[in-house]
Amino acid sequence: MQRYEAKSEITGLVWKITKNVGEVVAEGDTLMIFESMKMEIPLVSEESGTIVEIRTAEGSPVTEGESVMVIEC
Repeated sequence: MQRYEAKSEITGLVWKITKNVGEVVAEGDTLMIFESMKMEIPLVSEESGTIVEIRTAEGSPVTEGESVMVIEC
Protein backbone atom coordinates (compact mmCIF):
# COMPACT_ATOMS: atom_id res chain seq x y z
CA MET A 1 0.00 0.00 0.00
CA GLN A 2 1.03 3.55 -0.68
CA ARG A 3 1.31 6.25 1.95
CA TYR A 4 0.30 9.84 1.36
CA GLU A 5 1.60 12.55 3.69
CA ALA A 6 -0.78 15.45 4.16
CA LYS A 7 1.27 18.64 4.58
CA SER A 8 0.49 22.05 5.95
CA GLU A 9 0.18 24.69 3.25
CA ILE A 10 0.66 27.55 5.74
CA THR A 11 2.55 28.55 8.85
CA GLY A 12 0.12 28.86 11.76
CA LEU A 13 -1.58 26.85 14.50
CA VAL A 14 -3.60 23.64 14.38
CA TRP A 15 -7.04 24.90 15.41
CA LYS A 16 -9.00 21.63 15.11
CA ILE A 17 -8.27 18.05 14.03
CA THR A 18 -11.44 16.71 12.39
CA LYS A 19 -10.39 13.09 11.75
CA ASN A 20 -8.87 10.34 13.93
CA VAL A 21 -6.39 7.50 13.38
CA GLY A 22 -8.20 4.54 11.83
CA GLU A 23 -10.85 6.66 10.09
CA VAL A 24 -11.45 6.16 6.39
CA VAL A 25 -11.36 9.42 4.41
CA ALA A 26 -12.27 10.31 0.85
CA GLU A 27 -10.46 12.69 -1.45
CA GLY A 28 -11.64 16.20 -0.58
CA ASP A 29 -12.48 15.47 3.08
CA THR A 30 -11.33 18.07 5.62
CA LEU A 31 -8.58 16.56 7.78
CA MET A 32 -7.86 19.50 10.06
CA ILE A 33 -8.26 23.25 10.25
CA PHE A 34 -5.40 25.68 10.69
CA GLU A 35 -5.58 29.21 12.07
CA SER A 36 -3.33 31.90 10.67
CA MET A 37 -3.77 35.66 10.93
CA LYS A 38 -7.29 35.13 12.39
CA MET A 39 -8.34 33.09 9.34
CA GLU A 40 -9.40 29.42 9.38
CA ILE A 41 -7.80 27.39 6.59
CA PRO A 42 -8.91 23.76 6.02
CA LEU A 43 -6.48 21.02 5.05
CA VAL A 44 -8.25 18.68 2.64
CA SER A 45 -7.17 15.18 1.68
CA GLU A 46 -5.77 14.73 -1.80
CA GLU A 47 -6.17 10.93 -1.57
CA SER A 48 -8.72 8.42 -0.27
CA GLY A 49 -7.60 5.93 2.37
CA THR A 50 -7.22 5.26 6.08
CA ILE A 51 -5.50 7.61 8.52
CA VAL A 52 -2.56 5.77 10.09
CA GLU A 53 -0.75 8.62 11.87
CA ILE A 54 -1.41 12.15 13.11
CA ARG A 55 1.86 14.03 13.60
CA THR A 56 0.57 17.11 15.42
CA ALA A 57 -1.94 18.15 18.09
CA GLU A 58 -4.60 20.82 18.43
CA GLY A 59 -3.00 24.11 19.47
CA SER A 60 0.42 23.15 18.09
CA PRO A 61 2.31 25.42 15.69
CA VAL A 62 3.02 24.15 12.16
CA THR A 63 5.20 25.44 9.37
CA GLU A 64 4.50 25.48 5.66
CA GLY A 65 5.31 22.09 4.13
CA GLU A 66 5.32 20.22 7.46
CA SER A 67 3.90 16.69 7.32
CA VAL A 68 0.92 16.60 9.73
CA MET A 69 -0.93 13.39 8.85
CA VAL A 70 -0.24 10.08 7.06
CA ILE A 71 -2.90 8.27 5.02
CA GLU A 72 -2.51 4.72 3.72
CA CYS A 73 -4.04 4.53 0.26
